[in-house]
Amino acid sequence: MDGDLGDFLRSRRARIQPEEVGLASHGRRRVPGLRREEVAQLAGVSVDYYIRLEQGRGPSVSDAVLDAISRVLRLGEEEHAYLYAVARPQKKRERRRAAPRVRPGIQLLLDGMPHNPAFVLGPAMDVLAWNALADALSGFSRMAPARRNIVRQAFLTPEGRDMYPDWAAVAAQTVAHLRLNAGARPDDPGLRELVGELSLKSEDFRRLWADHQVKACMYGIKRVRHPVAGLLTLPYESLSVPGEPDQTIVAYTPEPGSETAERLALLGSWATTGA
Repeated sequence: MDGDLGDFLRSRRARIQPEEVGLASHGRRRVPGLRREEVAQLAGVSVDYYIRLEQGRGPSVSDAVLDAISRVLRLGEEEHAYLYAVARPQKKRERRRAAPRVRPGIQLLLDGMPHNPAFVLGPAMDVLAWNALADALSGFSRMAPARRNIVRQAFLTPEGRDMYPDWAAVAAQTVAHLRLNAGARPDDPGLRELVGELSLKSEDFRRLWADHQVKACMYGIKRVRHPVAGLLTLPYESLSVPGEPDQTIVAYTPEPGSETAERLALLGSWATTGA
């Protein structure tokens, strides 16, 4: 996707100062961080080889070279995996895919969690299925199917920004997770279309996407502001759907008896009875 390998390597070396890796810094530098020849030296490869790799013109790169570059650039575990994905994209014949379907058993699983808002996401963070409490919290059933997407909601709607008191942090986490998915699926048309749309329509998304942060957001805590239930503190867990590698169940797990759990119970009652 749009020169991901070169952009990623440049962004990672820009954040490391020569002194951090035992190199002397000679005067003022035109760009921040390590130079390409310094990365090549520390990784034990020729400067020409590294330049061609960063420009996307290199041959098939070995595990040893990728591991050495990862060590020099001090990549975390998820960044290391992302480097492998974008350095060796799995080329597939592009074909129109059928609309993803959630198995009936997974829908029953969601419906069997009446006290936990839960939903299923696809790789582009489209919302594919949900239970009643997730609908009461986020209003998925009221959205047009094409707009039923966590990233679009966060960046392209006023409600998305109002929903999260910590919007800047949520936005950064969302983009970092989306980039990880995009690196693993370079030929996914849904991901390409989503990134293109958001890059055109959202300056905040363009800035965060250009930062090349990579992180899987599989668990954590979100604060959500709801017009009826008020401010909710929602721990969440994400689980891969067995047999469906492109689908993830996300469930909010407030502590039983907490103020948030009580407010969610009232929200569920309100959604059911309208009172």
